[in-house]
Amino acid sequence: MDSAYLNNWIKDESKVIDLGCGDGSLLRDLMNTKNVHGFGVENDLEKIEKCIENNVPVIQHDLDDGLKDFKHLGFDAAIMASSIQCLRNPKSALIDLLDVATTCVVSIPNFGYWKIRLLMMAGRMPVSSRLPSKWYETKNIHLCTIKDFEELCAELNLKILEKIYLNDHGRPLKKLKRGNLLAAEGVYLIGA
Repeated sequence: MDSAYLNNWIKDESKVIDLGCGDGSLLRDLMNTKNVHGFGVENDLEKIEKCIENNVPVIQHDLDDGLKDFKHLGFDAAIMASSIQCLRNPKSALIDLLDVATTCVVSIPNFGYWKIRLLMMAGRMPVSSRLPSKWYETKNIHLCTIKDFEELCAELNLKILEKIYLNDHGRPLKKLKRGNLLAAEGVYLIGA
């Protein structure tokens, strides 16, 4: 996810936690452009080393162990970019996100995207720019579509305050109406 999409969602100088921060580049961009007080959480040691190289404060933590350690620490925003589908219990993580921060940004790869559907109809698991790993290498264990994710948010009484659908080049779609079919990724601002 490009930090430019978060400019209206993340306030200047806010306290932000990036859950599953990878190499910390998204958080580093926000620290540079929005002067946020950023904090990364990652489980992969190689990615943690990259965070340190990027001068991003980070701790090692397996998000499948829950988010209780981060509750009530006064974060203004939590980010979970393309990692919720990698968790054993994404529903619990969504519930806990709003205990961690006032608002949350969640992005998901859309398995309802038309190119993914074509690959599946051809009898193949998807590999694309947004899903670069082969089925036996992927960390994605819960595959969902935009409709599935939005339905879960409604079931959990989580308010989708704003959303952006991105094409496979990472650019926003102009119309949201057919996002489940035309979007490679969904990006959501969620509040209580």
